[in-house]
Parts: sequence; C-alpha cells; structure tokens
Amino acid sequence: MRKLKGIAFAIAEAIDQEMARNDRIVVLGEDVTYWGAVFGFTMGLFNKYGRDRIVDTPITEQTFMGMAVGAASVGMHPVVSLMFVDFCGAGFDQMFNHMAKNHYMSGGQFPMPVTVITAIGGGYGDAAQHSQVLYGMFAHLPGFKIVVPSTAYDAKGLTISALRDQNPVIIFGHKLLTGLPFLPFEGEEEEVPEEPYTVEFGRAAVRREGRDLTIIAAGLMVPRSLKAAEMLAREGISAEVIDLRTLVPLDEATLVESARKTGRVLIVDEDYMSYGMTGEVAFRVQAGALGSLKAPIRRLAVPDVPLESAVIPSTQRIYEAARSLVGAGAAA
Repeated sequence: MRKLKGIAFAIAEAIDQEMARNDRIVVLGEDVTYWGAVFGFTMGLFNKYGRDRIVDTPITEQTFMGMAVGAASVGMHPVVSLMFVDFCGAGFDQMFNHMAKNHYMSGGQFPMPVTVITAIGGGYGDAAQHSQVLYGMFAHLPGFKIVVPSTAYDAKGLTISALRDQNPVIIFGHKLLTGLPFLPFEGEEEEVPEEPYTVEFGRAAVRREGRDLTIIAAGLMVPRSLKAAEMLAREGISAEVIDLRTLVPLDEATLVESARKTGRVLIVDEDYMSYGMTGEVAFRVQAGALGSLKAPIRRLAVPDVPLESAVIPSTQRIYEAARSLVGAGAAA
C-alpha cells in the first residue's frame, strides 16, 4: 500500500498493469504519448510501451472511435482517450451506432471490449464547451457501462474491471479529482494497493452512515456531499452519503435500503437536471421505498444552461438543500 493523490495516477497505473498482463490492450487518442493525455490518464505509458501500443491520433474523434471499433472487432482491447467529454459529438456515429450496438446486431459474434476514458466537469474556468458531464446521455443508450469514480482506490479497481470486460465501458474522470498540479483538487490522498485489484461494477459505496436523510451522488459531488454532511452533523443532522460508482449497472438495492432507513433522499448531480441521472435514480428509489419516505425526493443538479460555477452544486448548496429537506420532513 502507498498513498496516491487523485484518480489520474490510479487510472494510469491500472492501464499499465493490465497492458503488462494483456498484450491485446492498446491506447489511442489525442496527446496520449508525451503528455500522457491532457489530464494524465495515460501518463508514463508511452515511455514503457512505445508507439506500437500507445498511438497518438489526429484531432478527429470520428476516426479514432472508428479505429477502436475496428480493433475490438478483431480481438484487441483498445483504450480510447477522449480528451473532453464535450467532444463526444464528433464521434457519435461510431460510439452510438457501432460501439454500443455491434455486439447486439452481430448476435454476439463481435464483442466490443473498448474502454473509453474521458474528462468531465467544470469549476476551474474552462467555459461551456469544456466543462460538461454528460454521462446521463451515455447511460440512456443500451450497450455502454458507465463508471464514475470519486476516489483513487475506486479509480484503479474500476479501470481494471473495465479492462477485463468484454463490453464497451466509459470511465468519466472528474478534472478536480485528478490530482494534477495545474488543477484544484477536491479529493483526498488515500492508500491504494500497488498490486492489481478490481472493484465490482454495480455496487455503490456507503461513504458515510446516517439516519436522518440519504444523499446520493457521483464523481466530484461525493466529496462535496461528504463536506456538506459534516456541516449538517454540527447541527445534529445525520446524513448518509452514497457514492454510486457506476451508473450502469446501478446498485438500486443499496439506494432503496438507505432510503427506507432514513426516509428522506437528496440526489446531487453535476450533470443537467432534465432527463438525467437524478430523475432516473429518483424514480427507482421511490418505486422501492415509497412507503418509507417522509418527504418528497429532492434533486439538486445543474439547471439546463451550459454554465459553470454559477450553477454547479457547491458544498454550501448541497448543505442548504439537505437542511431544508430535513426541515420539510420534520414539519410534515
């Protein structure tokens, strides 16, 4: 065990260990060689594996997503670095119509073992075309598994699980959790095993036990929710914080169990409010825990405008929403 600061180092280490174990894994994308991808997800790999397995591509998402589909079709396991999730539109056809569907449409003859790693989130002034989250859009489409790590430990284990999966997996890494020196860091340095290990898809983590309400979050919203829970604790309010880890598959059982215990639920998301993760999770929770709820489920997400700090849920806004939910429930 040794301490790692941020998910970027953990993801890069996971890819390295799996490349050493499996020579079918190759890395594609923009700036994946010398830069190690802009947000560090492939750092150090080029010096170790060279151009045969770490391939810089032109700035054309349609092309390198297509390369990944083709490589997966003939038995390779491509790891694709999509620099910003906001750029996914340039590769939509290959991702939505081929990567996600070819396994189904071929009757299982062509599995799509592709791992896409992309950077998400705002909060540091990169503007509306570089700061979105958008995982709800990919979770909506059957075929993809959706991974959103909030800790270095999970980032390594979930990445290794992705690299051993025969399905297309998209890993959404928040920039403010990477631990890179040129970005603010809102995570925690933590102990991570040096040896390879996996973290199971579809198993949420209860990051903090509580009795008065449940806060459900993913990515950057997890550490912010934990800080909000500390603020609530100073007022005698006990908040349970659940880290989804994966949106697809979703650990519905853990969410429902917590909602039945606390009776109040706040779902926090950095993605857009409409037709997103908060609505899907809210429906599943109320379907399983309706009789136990003491107040309507509340959602805190980004309004349907492409801005940054003015709309992204902050620790203070999470605290205020949670505090008012407990107040509303107590009054009822």
